[in-house]
Amino acid sequence: MSSEEFEKLHEIYRSLYEELKLMPEKALKCHGEERKRLVRRFDERQGEADEMLQGMEEELQTAPSAYRNAMNTKLRMYRRDLSKLQRDIKISTSGFGSSPQAMEGSHHGLYSSENQHSTHLQSQRSLLLQGTESLNNASQSIERSQRIAAETEHIGTDIIEELGEQREQLDRTRNRLVDTGENLSRSRKILRAMSRRLVTNKLLLGVIILMELAILGAVVYLKFFRR
Repeated sequence: MSSEEFEKLHEIYRSLYEELKLMPEKALKCHGEERKRLVRRFDERQGEADEMLQGMEEELQTAPSAYRNAMNTKLRMYRRDLSKLQRDIKISTSGFGSSPQAMEGSHHGLYSSENQHSTHLQSQRSLLLQGTESLNNASQSIERSQRIAAETEHIGTDIIEELGEQREQLDRTRNRLVDTGENLSRSRKILRAMSRRLVTNKLLLGVIILMELAILGAVVYLKFFRR
């Protein structure tokens, strides 16, 4: 559906309707050829208005269902208004002239025009209420979307902060592991040095023991066995 085309047809129809609704009253004030010309012009304008309504109905075929239903109701009211204008023009041109019957027909046309205006106002009010309700629903939907977006943003911020804290904890753990590895390396070096010293001490102790045994053996030999 082309909303621009629909609005264009609607504006043309409104212009034609404003011209048509004045013709029944004008018909009461004219006679003869002038009245015939007025009737012909009414028929032409009514045909054009019917074409505009038909064009709007065709444009509504592809419109959303909610909008299409509301506008179809409005188009039916437009057609009813045209039918009332057609009856009014027939009454105004039925040849009563200025007789009491003609005056009665004039009053009937005025009342019909007033009824049409009231019906049009009611239609406009109904459409305005529907538009206001749709706007309120759209506003509420936007508010819900904004609230959800804010909550999502808050949750995302919390997650980012938590991930940052976890990263800091991992960095600290990694640093501790590095320090622990360095301490283990130093401990292994110390243990190897101690192990070497222990072996060296054992060897020295063995040598000392052997030397003491040799000295002891020599002393015993010299004291008891040598004459």
